[in-house]
Amino acid sequence: MSSFENLRIVDNFYQTSLFFPMPTVIMSTLCEDGKTNLGPYSLVQPYYVAGKDFYAMLLSCRNSSNTAQNILRNGKCAINFIDDSPRTFKEAVKLSWPGDTTEEKMKNCNFRLEKSQIEEETGEPRPMVLSDAIQVIECTWVRELDHAENDLPGQLDGYEPPYHDFNGITSKFGAHFILKVDRILMKKQYSDAIIRGVTAKDFPPLPVDYGYRDSKNFWFHRKKRMRAELLPMREASLDSVRYAADRIDDKVKFTDDALKRLLNVPRIFLPVALKGCVDWAKENGVELITEEHMDIINDKRSKEKNK
Repeated sequence: MSSFENLRIVDNFYQTSLFFPMPTVIMSTLCEDGKTNLGPYSLVQPYYVAGKDFYAMLLSCRNSSNTAQNILRNGKCAINFIDDSPRTFKEAVKLSWPGDTTEEKMKNCNFRLEKSQIEEETGEPRPMVLSDAIQVIECTWVRELDHAENDLPGQLDGYEPPYHDFNGITSKFGAHFILKVDRILMKKQYSDAIIRGVTAKDFPPLPVDYGYRDSKNFWFHRKKRMRAELLPMREASLDSVRYAADRIDDKVKFTDDALKRLLNVPRIFLPVALKGCVDWAKENGVELITEEHMDIINDKRSKEKNK
């Protein structure tokens, strides 16, 4: 006999039929008159994380929202990660009432805004970003995916079919946007922590919310002390790493001491790590990668990460 209860699945099931932890972010988009609109969202997550020509986020929202209509119009947005103070969260909730115009919601908004870093450098019109955000992802909608390039703003009472599967207008009242990551901005104390190595005290105070679980309250959780759990280390044998290395390239080879540097790489990531080493070797005219070469490759990766 099952130890679980079977809950009915209804609209907005992630809020009404589940306890589903989500981020709380403020989406900033560019209105037709050039002003910035702000809207709080939780249905945002990484989408393309590796192996593509670009990285991307995914946003799910009402297609009649100011955010969706602005993205349909000009394709630009910024994902602003706010802190978890009650004052900040209260300000976010103020922006959440469906149907408010940009003028109505922004006239009483206390969030401080500043010009997009990309706009400052290129002159390209972009929505402003939150000055007090912990981190910001500046994005561009990849409208050509799923043949969504012809989706246009203007239908505030719902869109008629046909609908797309995963990008653009996906239902009468819904939309999904695959957002190319143009730039990640982060306040210095947190970017410094990532570069030098994060400890428990370095994690920013980001809120986690559980959505509108009733008609009265918006529930969220504040960050508490972080707990670290050591990763399991499964060291591969030198023979298994050698087997993989010999099949990566027919010209570039590795010494045993070089391959020992890769013993702790999880098997699923080993081909990517080996290919990166081979690519470096070909760029530098090296046919036998030694332990000293591995030092150079690792140093190069470290500098790229810091950059």
